[in-house]
Amino acid sequence: MVAERGWLKELYEWLDDRLGLAAMGALAKKKDVPVHRHTIWYYLGGMTLFLFVVQIATGILLLFYYRPSSDEAYESVQFLMAEVEFGWLVRSIHHWAANLMIFTLFIHMFSVLWLRAYRAPREVTWFSGAGLLGLALAFGFTGYLLPWNELSYFATRVGTEIVGVVPLAGEFLLRVARGGEDVTGATLTRFYAFHIAVLPATSVALLGVHLFMVQKHGMSVPLDVERQGGAGGTMPFFPNFLLRDLVGWLTALAVLAALAAFFPAELGVKADQFAPAPVGIKPEWYFMFMFQTLKYLPAHILVLEGELVGIFAFAVAGLLLVIVPVLDKRSDRGEGTPLITWLVIAAIIYIIILTYLGYTASPTT
Repeated sequence: MVAERGWLKELYEWLDDRLGLAAMGALAKKKDVPVHRHTIWYYLGGMTLFLFVVQIATGILLLFYYRPSSDEAYESVQFLMAEVEFGWLVRSIHHWAANLMIFTLFIHMFSVLWLRAYRAPREVTWFSGAGLLGLALAFGFTGYLLPWNELSYFATRVGTEIVGVVPLAGEFLLRVARGGEDVTGATLTRFYAFHIAVLPATSVALLGVHLFMVQKHGMSVPLDVERQGGAGGTMPFFPNFLLRDLVGWLTALAVLAALAAFFPAELGVKADQFAPAPVGIKPEWYFMFMFQTLKYLPAHILVLEGELVGIFAFAVAGLLLVIVPVLDKRSDRGEGTPLITWLVIAAIIYIIILTYLGYTASPTT
């Protein structure tokens, strides 16, 4: 035992000389996390990061069998699910981890808005987080086509058609998105490249910025708690908060395992580019409120196409979301902005209602 402890000590000293483990440990011990009635919202960021790691791990495993061509994509996924041991489970975990990651991202975003955690000096933290949300949605959109089944093919065709209504540049953007005039094997290859290379590389870089800013400025304290002088005190990040964070990761893992086991991802029918689109094609749930909004808009609003007005409105809403720290200067002075609170509540209600209507409406609606 003494010899074993000596070997471990030498290994630790060797790594410490090269990596600075003692300095990182001291930094972790110095970091504190505020304790108050809203502390529970702090765990959502770590849970989302955990699900992102699960996505990377399962995605790498799927790469060993997936073939990104319109002739082989469907068959490779079919082989993975039917012939590879636990292949169906790996794909189901990848599928559900993506959905849970976007779900926790949405909750995390709305909690940050609600608690005004974007106020100075954390504006860059908010900007990087908004960018990560956009990348997560891009992951979902590009990954949806990869199984090359009927549902994903026609949903991608509908989704990319929306780009085509943009004035002046619409036709060009449509060809860029599809790699041609229509959704073909070239589109699949393009989406695959973005899904496994461009988006992961960009996400890791932006995630590094986000985590660095969180480390630099620490956890934000809500305005009402700040006015009370930070009532509740703090707890050490290591090991107190980290152990609680670990409980959140295990909870996410339990939910993920249950969903993957009891509701495995389906493959459906292989896409046929010459077949008519099936009735009732719908996007993933996180795009449903936008999809349903565009369906409800009239063909023309004044002299503009209704779809164009809807896309413009969502673009403006997205821009306003990104620049919230710039617009809400009252929070920087410790004063709440009631309008922001009501807009957050209205956005949550709107998304829930339109998503519900999207799933319950008849195919002809």
